Amino acid sequence: MTQAAIQKISREAYLAMEEQSEVRHQFFNGEVFAMTGGTFNHSAIAGNLYLSMGSRLGGSSCRPMNGDMRIQTPSGLDTYPDVSVFCGKPELSDKQRTLHNPVVIFEVLSPSTRNYDRGDKFAHYRSIPTLHDYVLIDPDEIGVEHFRRSPDGREWVLRDYRDLSEALPLPSIGLDLPLEEIYRDLLPEQPRPG
Repeated sequence: MTQAAIQKISREAYLAMEEQSEVRHQFFNGEVFAMTGGTFNHSAIAGNLYLSMGSRLGGSSCRPMNGDMRIQTPSGLDTYPDVSVFCGKPELSDKQRTLHNPVVIFEVLSPSTRNYDRGDKFAHYRSIPTLHDYVLIDPDEIGVEHFRRSPDGREWVLRDYRDLSEALPLPSIGLDLPLEEIYRDLLPEQPRPG
């Protein structure tokens, strides 16, 4: 997902670079990080999430966004979650390329990002006042970590899901998402050459 910072620049220079780049980058505190591609299962899960959210949210005031929609946190991180959902009118900037009011954010884990997604990145996401649910999905085994903001907004409560027969409750957007939809049509783990 991320690689070493390539240079220190202003956010304006970062936005100009992103408009021309074929590779997406994260930005924080003047540092730009190239985002790498994921595995087949990583991409399949992100696609499953986007399709399921789109079909289940049809007719509601909530809409899913794929990994092309940038999110900027009040703490200053610009990044591209695998899938996000906003409700009502989107709060946008940067020529409609940055969303500021996600309600739910989904990240598919990878070996190089799982600690970052659970730690520093989650700390940045927690600074988004509209965010109610943060969901981490393991592409290598059935494993969903759901962090839900408490009603008073002071705490985040974690619940793990490990069974395909379970559904992930997302009352903030008015639906339950079956795990079997998240993990549909994945490839079995492939033996590594060598």
